[in-house]
Amino acid sequence: MSAQTQQKDFGSSTKDLNRTLGKKDLMGIAIGQIIGAGIMSMMGIAIDYTGRSANLAFMLSAVFTMCTFFPSIFISSCIRMRGGLYTQFGIFAGERWSGYYGIIYIITKMTLAMYSLSFAQYFIALVPGVPEKVVAIAVATFFIGLSFFGVDLASKIQNLLVVALISALLIFAIFGFPYVDFGTYFSNADGLFLPNGATGFLTAVAYLGFATGGATVILDASAECKDPVRDIPFVIVVSTTGVALLYSLVATVASGVLPVPEVANQPLTLVAQKVLPGPVYIFFIVCGAMFALATTLNSQMLSAPKPLMQICEDGWLPKSFATLNSHKAPYKILAALYVVAVLPIILDLQIGQISSMVQILGYVNNFILATTAAKLPELFPEAWEKSKFKVPTGTLKALLWVTRIVILIQASFMINSIKANPMLLVFNALFLVIAVGYSGIRYKAGVRPTVSYEFADND
Repeated sequence: MSAQTQQKDFGSSTKDLNRTLGKKDLMGIAIGQIIGAGIMSMMGIAIDYTGRSANLAFMLSAVFTMCTFFPSIFISSCIRMRGGLYTQFGIFAGERWSGYYGIIYIITKMTLAMYSLSFAQYFIALVPGVPEKVVAIAVATFFIGLSFFGVDLASKIQNLLVVALISALLIFAIFGFPYVDFGTYFSNADGLFLPNGATGFLTAVAYLGFATGGATVILDASAECKDPVRDIPFVIVVSTTGVALLYSLVATVASGVLPVPEVANQPLTLVAQKVLPGPVYIFFIVCGAMFALATTLNSQMLSAPKPLMQICEDGWLPKSFATLNSHKAPYKILAALYVVAVLPIILDLQIGQISSMVQILGYVNNFILATTAAKLPELFPEAWEKSKFKVPTGTLKALLWVTRIVILIQASFMINSIKANPMLLVFNALFLVIAVGYSGIRYKAGVRPTVSYEFADND
């Protein structure tokens, strides 16, 4: 048998993946995705917009985030979606639009570069003088390379990193709390609690949607879950709520130890140097800042290849692109993701630019998903009837309206905050046009998505 034939034996379909991820593994992926560039790189931005009320902004952002998760929670409690949100988009928005989502999904993976760059910034804080690009490319290379050895090894490493990460953030809060003057913290006598009023506060909430969001990344790992219908909704709710509480503690220290003007738009290292002894500071930088970004990058690599495999299987991209290696890893897709991760680093794109270029696209897709999810009771009546999250149809529609309103609020504040840089809006619009145009061309050529969902009874 030739080497080429042996390679084909490993498969190229999401059906060929090993279903080994349990609730603990999913929790590690979700927490690792949530805690990342958001808190480490956007804490200073939130403080700049809303001062010491950044902790409240994190909490409200988590509430808004949970509202945007309603469609995914309800749907994932009914069916396994082997292509994750890509499958959900195809089922509820329509066949042609699954191709659109596929292209947008690829574009949004530019965030891999953002996580790598953020990691590099904190590494340099610990080891000055090392070139940022070299570190960013090195960490991207490590975690994407790790993915070539399959999901089992990567998920075990993820769980260990997440335990160390949570410990580091708790230590930051515990050591920092004695430095916070709670007698004046919530006072606006100095004009630094809600310094920009409701507008600044809600703008911070919109930006922090990137920090409190992320738990739904586990939807994209559905093909490798043991029991996605039970585990995924549970993990989404618990991980988002738990991390939001942790964020609030960290934000209280980050904005309450040093004067607000000193910490606005600054990384957490500034306050960490003040409250943490030398060895503990090093532990925080390594296990807190750097592991936060490492776990997010690893979460992406544990989840991102699966929707891309389904996109290839359905014909939007070449099917051979999804070929698996002996570790059940789609090595060609991983190589392509490596290019997507490294190219923005080489082109010197900034973290804020990358975030803004993909976040508006996310709002558009989430709005479409929230609008179309009302079809759930009609499309899957028996599965919906068995769902632990089943609510009356009227309640479902009302909650989805809440989701849409929240998305519109977040998007409006995000757009308002970047209107000074119209090119970012142009890029978002251009990506949307490319995605719609490409999916239209492929759809006319006869591409149709295959059935990539399964009921719980079939698992």
